[in-house]
Amino acid sequence: MSFNTPGGTSRGVLKTKNSWYVEIYEQTKPDVVGIGECSILPRLSVDDKPHLESKLTEVCEQINIYAHSLHESLTEWPAIRFALEMALLDLQNGGGKKIFHSDFVVGMKAIPINGLIWMGEMEYMQEQLEQKLKAGFDCIKIKVGALDFKKEIELIKEIRRRYDASQIEVRVDANGAFSPDEALDKMIQLSKLDIHSIEQPIKAGQWQVMADLCKETPLPIALDEELIGLDDFQTKEEMLSIIKPQYVILKPSLLGGFKASDEWVRIAEAQNVGWWATSALEGNVGLNAIAQWTAIHDNSMPQGLGTGQVFSNNVSSPLEVKKGHLFYNINEPWGVLPEENIIV
Repeated sequence: MSFNTPGGTSRGVLKTKNSWYVEIYEQTKPDVVGIGECSILPRLSVDDKPHLESKLTEVCEQINIYAHSLHESLTEWPAIRFALEMALLDLQNGGGKKIFHSDFVVGMKAIPINGLIWMGEMEYMQEQLEQKLKAGFDCIKIKVGALDFKKEIELIKEIRRRYDASQIEVRVDANGAFSPDEALDKMIQLSKLDIHSIEQPIKAGQWQVMADLCKETPLPIALDEELIGLDDFQTKEEMLSIIKPQYVILKPSLLGGFKASDEWVRIAEAQNVGWWATSALEGNVGLNAIAQWTAIHDNSMPQGLGTGQVFSNNVSSPLEVKKGHLFYNINEPWGVLPEENIIV
């Protein structure tokens, strides 16, 4: 999939990303098809490794085996597990991309979402900011960590000169860009600007360092990359109990799907850790499923589900973004998926 405008993060600039679509049907009802999306983020997805396509082919060729064992046999392939789970749920519900029933999927309720500001030259980031504010977003997420930090601070100050925290919520995402030595000082500076939270200030895997930051931080910390690759229930519980973050961010395609994400929800809520859901740059097929899963949890926080508009070749869908909310327009049909990306 191709980005309308390259997306800048602290891990580099994204111009394209790969997605594959899995189609499943029963031989007695070949016209009823369930569709799942396997979406990969370079250098972040566990599945970003050789033989991904051959593994997808194997899963489809042995579908009757994997359909009953996906949560055990595909733990090392979370994006494939997510795609298969999505396709099976779609098939069970009639093949209309109605994965979970809620008021959202019948067009009666919208999901509040944040407006994402990609990294880039300051002029470009300010341009994005103006677009998001004009579009009616009241929650803005800004990628930080790759530019001059003083300039990033100035961009946030510009927001605060015009809007206080009761008008515009500001979240920042460092994608692990800060070093342990500088993280606390930078978070202190950010806290003076009434920031809602910071995502993953330091690289994942430094549990005790992150625990110290969560204890000392002047603003809430949300774990993101820290969750990737953790599949065992006990390990998930242990990580959260050690770090004690204020929030966790759930990206189903990076975590192994909806059952795996539900497990994170249960563990987080048991430990009084807040959470919200975010897409991981899936196309509209995956984004649709994640939005429907989010809707059944009735989480009132702004979610990170506004990425459907970033691609130039995304499949058309009923998903619409208006005034900082994601809607499901039941009068809009689904477009046709690109044949070259489909594995049956």
